[in-house]
Order: sequence, then structure tokens, then C-alpha cells
Amino acid sequence: MFAQQKSGKAKLDDVTKILTDLKTDLDTPKLSSKQRRQQLEQLKVYGRDPTNADPIFTQDGLRTLGRFAFKEKDTAVSQEALRCIANALLLQQKARQILVDLGHGSDAAEKFKSESIDDEFLLSRILFLTTYGANLDYTELVNEHHLADSINAALQRHADRYTEPRRRTKEHAAPMDLMALSETLKLLFNITHFHPDLSQHFTSSITHIFKILLHRDAPTNPLDAPISFLINALLNLVREEGTGSATQPHDPDLHAALFPSLEPSINTTHLTTILDNAIQSYPASELDATISPLLTLLRRTYELAPSDVQIAMQSRLLPSDSDRTQPLGKTSSLPSRLLNLSTSAQTPALRDSIAAFMYELSSKDAATYVANVGYGYASGFLLSKNIPMPESAIKDAGLAGGSRAVPVNPITGQRLDKEQPVEMPEMSQEEKEREAERLFVLFERLKKTGVVNVKNPVEEAYRSGRIEEMSDSD
Repeated sequence: MFAQQKSGKAKLDDVTKILTDLKTDLDTPKLSSKQRRQQLEQLKVYGRDPTNADPIFTQDGLRTLGRFAFKEKDTAVSQEALRCIANALLLQQKARQILVDLGHGSDAAEKFKSESIDDEFLLSRILFLTTYGANLDYTELVNEHHLADSINAALQRHADRYTEPRRRTKEHAAPMDLMALSETLKLLFNITHFHPDLSQHFTSSITHIFKILLHRDAPTNPLDAPISFLINALLNLVREEGTGSATQPHDPDLHAALFPSLEPSINTTHLTTILDNAIQSYPASELDATISPLLTLLRRTYELAPSDVQIAMQSRLLPSDSDRTQPLGKTSSLPSRLLNLSTSAQTPALRDSIAAFMYELSSKDAATYVANVGYGYASGFLLSKNIPMPESAIKDAGLAGGSRAVPVNPITGQRLDKEQPVEMPEMSQEEKEREAERLFVLFERLKKTGVVNVKNPVEEAYRSGRIEEMSDSD
């Protein structure tokens, strides 16, 4: 059968004839299941290029395909019709609203109850495409056709494949399984993005998504699909306080999913590991697009976390004592890389996000923030947010005490006992005078910013009598 090679008017005539024959067969069945499948397969081939395939994208054509897709009992025939519809929705946006007007949105939601991996893939793609350019009522699909329950069940089946001994080895890595998982996660993301009030219906999927993340082998690029789809789906389910009834910090279901009682930090630790690997794997020019969702997810999770999990996250993400053997940002640790990204010109979207996260990890306290990252990294963020700096912040940041046993340089964050002595030639009297004048000007400018109230040391020295006027001859 070489009809797929036809083009122009011959192709249009053949598409019209196939749809006419299929429509007639719906009213007066004469074709065998094999013949129906062959006709739909041919129509699918034609539909990959919309040129001279117009009848497929009409109301009459989609009605015919819809009846085979959602009413046909033969699975192979039904899935071929679903493939034709999925191609049509992808290539012609107008087809999406036509499908919705025909009532096939609810049909797709009902059929999603199937446990077939092929059905899941095709139905997820069809429903995903109708989230753009169509007015499908997803609240109705969730409340009346149990679409959320079907999606949660599908994700649970994916998660169970990683640990269920009855499954054949590596079934979760089969191409169709990966495609179905990706399409379902994309659908979940769009539903919760466009309809955030429906997020609460998908809370049970958080556990399934983390199970997949924890058991899945890390790809060469840590945020390649489906990892990126898993992260994005979580991003809409773990919403900030006050953005939905399912996202309040004391919601027991959300809390239990994020912080399992046996290992409360297991999920946040794994997300932090992915972040660490991703920063090392992607060039700086790609980091804005790749890790921003993950960083946002970590920030939201931190806000909801119990104190012991917050402490564990602080230990992984804030500079440690070993980082302070050099000026902060000079080691190869995750906190050092984050600090460098917070000032990188190549990551404009991440700069403020990372700085804000470090501030949140510091209990949103300016003095603690300066103590954790050094004034050099903290000053820009504090100034941009108009956050006042306590007068004692820089002084206290360098003192030993609390968990820090050795004083540090409050500007660079480096331990004072690890600083290398700087060998410089003795300054001439003229150089000393110029340096004093430069410092005087710098301190006057700093006072005018209002960020920190400082006393000019040159002025103080003059008032205290430690500076004396010299004669012109001297």
C-alpha cells in the first residue's frame, strides 16, 4: 500500500475517501478491525503534514476520529484514532477547540482511567495540548471525571516500577514508559499552573514524584528529561504560603509528602545533590534556564521545612569552616559556586534568587547574613532591597563565638589565621597622604548611602589628636 506517497489533489481525495469510509462504517459497520486500523494508520501518515489534509482538522473529521478513539472497544483501533487526534491538535490549534466543543475532553478524562501505558501517553498529550488555545473546563474534569485521581494513579504506577519485584528489570526505562511519564508530568504542570486552585488534588503525587527522583539513575546531564519535568511538576505542588489551600505550611498531607517521618531530610538532600551536580554539568550561560526552577523549589521547601530539616539544608548550602580557609567563593564547594553565581554577569536571573535564598537561610537577619557570606557578597543584595545594616554587623561578623571558633575577615569571610601576609614596600609620606585622602572620600560616600552608619576613621583620628598638621616645609 503506497498511498502515503500521494500528494496534492490525490492526497486530498484519499484523505476525504478514508474519512467518508470510516464515518459510514460507524453507522453501518462493514470493515473488520484490521481494515479500520489500516485506514487509521494511513490517515495518521497523511496527517503528519497538514497540507492537503484539511478534512482531518474539520469538525466532521474530528467527530469521526473521536468516535473511534473514545467509543471503539478494539484497543489497537482506538489508539490509532488517538494518534490521529494527537497529531491534529499539535499541527492545527483550531482543532483543539473543535475537539472540546465535541465533548471529547470529558471522554479523554474518562478514558484516562485505563492502565495502558500507550493510552496514558496519548491521552496525556491530547489533554496537554488542549491546555493551550481551548477552553476545556479542567475543574469539571477533576471534580466530575476524576482526572486528578487518574493522574495520581498513573504516577504511582510509574513509581512502583522502580521497586516492584514482579516487574521485569528496568521496565521503567523503556522508551514508551519514559514518554508517557514525561507527557503526564507536563499535563500535571499545566493543569496546576493554569488552575492553581486544583493543586490540592495532586498532593499525593508528591510522594510518587520523589520516589522516582530518588530511585532513578542520574542522567549525564542532571536536569535532562524526565528529571526536569519531575522538578517542574513539584514546583506547582509546593506553593508558597498563602497561594492555595493545599500549600499552607501546616497542611499535614503536604508536610508528610515533603518530609517523610523516617527520613525528614531525604528529599531536600537529594534536591541539593541534583543542584550541586547541575551547576557543575552545565555551562554558566545555560544555568539561568536550567536550574532556576530547582532553586525556586528548594526555597519553597525550606520555608515549609521543620527546624531540623532547615538546619540540614543550611549545613549544605551555607559556607562551612573549611570554605573559610580561603576567601569565600574560592573553593570548589557548592556554597562557593552559589556565591560566585550570585555575582555572575552570565546568570542575571539566578543572581538575585541565590542571594535571596542565602538571606533566607540566614533567618532573614542582615547581621547573620553578613556573618555567613561576608560583607563583600552581602552588601549588594542588602542595598538593593533597602535592608538596613546594624552598626555592629561587620564587627560582629569577624568575631569568634557561637559555632565559629576562629575570627574571620568580615569582608571576605576568610579565617584570619589563614590569611597570607601581604608584603608591600614601605609607603612614602606622599603615598600615605593620598591613601588617607582616598579613604576619607570612600567613607564619606559610604555614609551617604545610608546602608550602614559608619564613622570616618580619618576624621576620628583627627579629632582624637592622633593626626597633627605639618608645616609646608615638612
